[in-house]
Amino acid sequence: MSAPVRSGLPLAGWRALVAAELRMVARDTAGLVVPLVLPLLILVMVGATAPELPPDVLGDRSVVEVVGLPIAIATVLALVGMVNVPSFVAAYRRSGVLRRLGVTPAGPVPVLVAQAVVGVVQVAAGVGVALAVAVPVFGARMPAAPWAALGGLVLATAAFFAVGALVAALAPTANAAVAAGVMLFFGTGLLGGMFGDPRSLPGPLAEIGRTLPYGATSELLGTAWRGVPPDTGAVVGLVVAVLVGAVGAVRLFRWDR
Repeated sequence: MSAPVRSGLPLAGWRALVAAELRMVARDTAGLVVPLVLPLLILVMVGATAPELPPDVLGDRSVVEVVGLPIAIATVLALVGMVNVPSFVAAYRRSGVLRRLGVTPAGPVPVLVAQAVVGVVQVAAGVGVALAVAVPVFGARMPAAPWAALGGLVLATAAFFAVGALVAALAPTANAAVAAGVMLFFGTGLLGGMFGDPRSLPGPLAEIGRTLPYGATSELLGTAWRGVPPDTGAVVGLVVAVLVGAVGAVRLFRWDR
């Protein structure tokens, strides 16, 4: 069931809607805490073990800067974009919230926009926590190419949220959305370096992992921290994820069950 897109929601209405979504997320303890704590644990693990990597990988940077922080940020994005956001959207559809909003002057689209805004706030919080620990504890420095890092973060956020939108479009229930999101999270994380150097994987799997959102994000942010040109394959992989996820979500999304 499709719903017409309406405009005209006043600014106060947008503020109230975003505030309501923030309260909803705050009540979901796991969805609120895990995207902050799990990336932090991964960062601490990388910083504590400090795996040896060749100079051509690290340059003049530390393992935490080139590996730990990019993986932690990719983990934040994956959990928020591929698990949290689709589970909330699927729950709204299952409970009939989107259908009921479809007959109001505002329509259901503002709810989805507000959920995306809240997701971005969660991402910002997760990235902030990771940096707040990495800088004083492990002596991490800011990226050598800050604008490249910011651009990579924006592109990666769009990619993960687009994939999450596709999950929300296909999942019939919130539980199904969480299950699919978790499978994607661990699958892309396994191939993208969450559990160790992806170069230890068989060649074809390593190449696939570098183009999927998780591996592409960690690769792109790692190059930004080193200050070297971005990996073309990582950029292309994220752009493809944005296009496939967004187009698929638009074509397949249902406002009603």
